[in-house]
Amino acid sequence: MPAKNVEDDGAAPSSKSEQTRALILETAMRLFQERGYDKTTMRAIAKEAGVSVGNAYYYFEGKEHLIQGFYDRIAAEHQVAVREVLARETDLEARLAGVLRAWLDIATPYHEFAVQFFKNAADPDSPLSPFSEESEHARVEAISVHRQVLAGARTKVPEELRDVLPELMWLSQMGLVLYWIFDRTPGRERSYRLAERGARLTARGVALARFRVLRPLVREVHELFTDFLPGMTKMMPDPGRRPE
Repeated sequence: MPAKNVEDDGAAPSSKSEQTRALILETAMRLFQERGYDKTTMRAIAKEAGVSVGNAYYYFEGKEHLIQGFYDRIAAEHQVAVREVLARETDLEARLAGVLRAWLDIATPYHEFAVQFFKNAADPDSPLSPFSEESEHARVEAISVHRQVLAGARTKVPEELRDVLPELMWLSQMGLVLYWIFDRTPGRERSYRLAERGARLTARGVALARFRVLRPLVREVHELFTDFLPGMTKMMPDPGRRPE
């Protein structure tokens, strides 16, 4: 269910409108998996869901917006799934590893679907790109998880890097997602191993960032992504901004 329609406890949508929206999204996800994203039309989705085409367009302006609903669902489910590990762990590596494992667990049913529509999402001009303006809501939600990871960890984070690090951690997670899409090992076992090792490396990097001499390097990496990665400039704050 999209983030704005998911209750904090993961309960099903309550109103008829929310149920209809969820039904259309569920139907679209199934048809995308069965027929492929390109071959599935809004008319086919509406017919399969038992609603009029106009009703389908009332809730989703097009297929791209259905994918945004999918992104929002994953982000919302992830927010709920990480609560236990973030409440239990204070070690940064354990917190981040738990967050990454939770994402892989949630995404498991959608692996083949992700493979199918990746060619569309990989287009930097596509609204399906995780860096697009249309994907901003899900992107911000995902970055907020990494803010929580840092906020509750024992590792001290310099004030000047508190905005920068969660965004870099999210970009690292996007690298994991890309690997997961191409991972054909049973149970995506290598993706889980990558998550564990990536969490260890990230935790070490954050710990090293407490040394003042290394902070400019972190900010320079952040600035590199801000300047050159499509869609990131609006999302990320000015890397030259000093905390007030």
